[in-house]
Amino acid sequence: MNVDELVRDSLREEAERQGPAAPGLADRVLGLRRRRRTRRLVSMAAAAVVAVSVAVPMARSGGTRDVRPADVTPPTRIAAHPDQSPPRDLIAAGRTALAAYYGTVSVPQSKEMAVATRTYWLLNPVTKKYAKTTKWSWVAVAPGLETAAVLEQNLPVSRIGLLDLTDGEVKRWIEVDHPVGGLAFSRDGRELVATTYSENPDLRPIPKKLKGGGEVTVETSSHRTGFSVIDVASGKERWSRVDAGGGPGSPDMINTRQDFAFSRDGSLIWSGMPMDPGYQYYDRDGTEVGPPADAKYLRWYVEAGLSPDGSLLAGDFAGEKYKTSSWILDPGSGRKITETHGQQLLAWADDDSLVAWDIGKDGNEYHQRLVLVTLDSDKVVPLSDFRSTKDDTLGRWTPVFADR
Repeated sequence: MNVDELVRDSLREEAERQGPAAPGLADRVLGLRRRRRTRRLVSMAAAAVVAVSVAVPMARSGGTRDVRPADVTPPTRIAAHPDQSPPRDLIAAGRTALAAYYGTVSVPQSKEMAVATRTYWLLNPVTKKYAKTTKWSWVAVAPGLETAAVLEQNLPVSRIGLLDLTDGEVKRWIEVDHPVGGLAFSRDGRELVATTYSENPDLRPIPKKLKGGGEVTVETSSHRTGFSVIDVASGKERWSRVDAGGGPGSPDMINTRQDFAFSRDGSLIWSGMPMDPGYQYYDRDGTEVGPPADAKYLRWYVEAGLSPDGSLLAGDFAGEKYKTSSWILDPGSGRKITETHGQQLLAWADDDSLVAWDIGKDGNEYHQRLVLVTLDSDKVVPLSDFRSTKDDTLGRWTPVFADR
């Protein structure tokens, strides 16, 4: 059955029910990747807060899925501010929200080295506005948008703060035995995985200017030492040593900052890596293991990952049906299911729509804004204004999403 037949069947089912038809990672890999199209009808109701309802059949791994009342996704709640960049007011779509964002500037430490330093804007869940802070070198926001785990400046550090996002106060500090440089929450928010480093992972060589123009950057080795799994309630830490990989030029080399995260079910710990297959998985003792069945085709720089129901996987840049688009894959086989709008897929709003970076009419691949894209639909809903095209400025902000 082709797409046209699927749409006709869906509309016929809607008519038979006599109900109204529902209305329709990163900069460093941007030069290598982009993305695109797939499904549904989206309608905007207001400029700042828009309600979007979606209902169209999805082509899944085994063929088709008929849309019946129990399958229809609830209306997607949207908070959009297409006139704001960086955002001042809440941006959200469906289950996900822009929990924070940051801009990065390079601060010289010597003639040879500089630190990539972040300035964060954190969402206050009460006022629904973003507040600027320079206190933290790293922020991870827990599901629910009420608490963030934070690290102080001058990484790596020996304690983790649990920040109340409503009043901006640290309610508790968790002391750790192994210096930390990065954090990520589990899906339920009960645990943290802390990436441990022996030196600051954001320390970078200053590019050297070439006489004939241009510049060159010297590759450096990672100082990652392993990971700690931390129970948030008790503060109990369990550290596992993980080898940092080879040095510059080695096939198993990792980036200077290459942080760990939990697998979908929380049983494994994983990190990306620049070389194929693009990831490494470990059990909680630090022993390298194979990937879960639904993660074989996951790429660390495609931040959206698996859909909430686990049936679809956000894929790499496609750029075939549209100038900028991305693939949607079958997680088990890696088969390309469809192509959706969106240069870079960032987070799932629901099982059939995603928040993405996408470009404007000027065609500049570095001039992007946040948009909501829906599978099998040409409708693109702007969520923010365009960010700056200039590297190393606070105007080129990076989003941090969390479930709300």
